Amino acid sequence: MRRRNITLTEGNIASSLVHMVWPMLFGMLGMVVFNLADTYFIGQVGVNELAALGFSFPVVMLVTSISLGMGIGTASLISRSIGGADHLTVRRYATSALFLGIMIILVFIAAGQLTIRPLFSVLGAEGEMLELIHDYMSIWYWGMIFVIIPMMGNNIIRATGDTFTPGMIMLLSASVNIVLDPFLIFGLGPFPVLSLKGAALATVFGRAMGMVLTLYILIKRDQLLTKNLPTRRDIFRIWGKVLYIAGPAAISILITPLSIGIITRIISRYGEPAVAAFGVVTRLEMFAMLFIHALGSVMIIFVGQNWGAGQKERILQGYRIGALFSVGWGLILFIVAQVFSHEIAGVFSDDMQVVDITAQYLGIVSFSYMFIGFLVLGISVFNGVNKPLPATGLTALRMVGLYVPTSVLAAWFWDIKGIFWAAFTANILTGILAYILVRAFLKRNTAS
Repeated sequence: MRRRNITLTEGNIASSLVHMVWPMLFGMLGMVVFNLADTYFIGQVGVNELAALGFSFPVVMLVTSISLGMGIGTASLISRSIGGADHLTVRRYATSALFLGIMIILVFIAAGQLTIRPLFSVLGAEGEMLELIHDYMSIWYWGMIFVIIPMMGNNIIRATGDTFTPGMIMLLSASVNIVLDPFLIFGLGPFPVLSLKGAALATVFGRAMGMVLTLYILIKRDQLLTKNLPTRRDIFRIWGKVLYIAGPAAISILITPLSIGIITRIISRYGEPAVAAFGVVTRLEMFAMLFIHALGSVMIIFVGQNWGAGQKERILQGYRIGALFSVGWGLILFIVAQVFSHEIAGVFSDDMQVVDITAQYLGIVSFSYMFIGFLVLGISVFNGVNKPLPATGLTALRMVGLYVPTSVLAAWFWDIKGIFWAAFTANILTGILAYILVRAFLKRNTAS
């Protein structure tokens, strides 16, 4: 994999963003497809197993959110400093940040293994469902170390302007997961039938390969890690800079799985097919918003480099272009959902209740996806300029201020359909607010 670093402080903005987005898109596509593949293969095993995967989703997102938050903090710090700092300083930043991420995730591995049954009991699982969840999560937790290193490492590489290498690492890692899934889940060839345990093992193996490749690039090719760590005082200073962004970013991202956990608890009152359907749509939404999240990851680097270089007008132009992309992509998703919702749902389950609930969700919520795009890009802008609190506030408003309480109220009057309308409303209102706030912030700073 050859180095493809580019400078984002000059040249055509749209072409620069597209140049960086497409390799990110393929990498993220691979990661989302492996989640969909897990959902598809487990759906062939049974509704109970699919529901167990649905119960696990908030916790999986929790761990992923911590890793993403650390990656965002690291990318923001390095992208803002990479133009003016010497290479040794960048290496020390990268090494110190990665070490911090490993320490944090080790604590979560221990905590996760000790709390599987009590945690998922709170989420509404019991009896056989609780045992199925334990089979999956007891293995998945051990693979958390293979999540944090590639997540942060790829963000370090991305901060240099190279999105091709991280994208290919993500794609290869996901490919290993997808290939192993049917062998380990159904017991093809010499493998025993492992069902949910097999899905978890395939994920761990895929992530482990991604970690090895990431470390090779960081250490050998780009030499972005160093054995010569700063003094203890400097390490704590670097950690403070990373956590200033990573803390609010992780909290912002964590709000989503925690809220989804609450929504899952509410939906569990409507039976296991409803939980299974909600697990399907949460993974489908990851796929549907793939382009926007790839653009959001690139926007952090674009904003960071231009903010550090004082090119604030370029940031405003970049956000406008990103918003137009979001509108176009959102309209495409809305049309596809209206026409093919039942066919899409049928790919993941042959249970008609699961299919109908999934299709109903897509039919209602899909129009709001363009507004999620405004929100995702707005959060990226605020994180890129070292302003994490507005980003956290927007996410908290969407999930805690609107989605969860409105779901509780709407479910009381309109059952499960009310929960879907609550999601629709929360997405649109926070998307509009994010657009207004970002434009106001950028115009104010451009004029100053």
